[in-house]
Amino acid sequence: MNSPDSPDAAHSARSARSADAPTCSAKACRDAAVWVLAWNNPKLHTPERRKTWLACEEHREHLSRFLGVRGFLKDVVKLDEWVQPEGSERL
Repeated sequence: MNSPDSPDAAHSARSARSADAPTCSAKACRDAAVWVLAWNNPKLHTPERRKTWLACEEHREHLSRFLGVRGFLKDVVKLDEWVQPEGSERL
């Protein structure tokens, strides 16, 4: 059994924290999320519904552009300021 000070225990604690931390929605990116991109596909969703993608600093512009070109992007908010509206969900 590992003591709490062993390298394996420290690694396990870091992994548990990382697994709970929100990460960027960009493909293959595991960086910490900093931004919430709220979006809505008007062909599929009611006007008030918001789906969300999370973005790190590096991918915020790329993901915003992707959603914006399609007319889906509704709002970009810092993660620590985001208040999830009723009925929203993260992809």
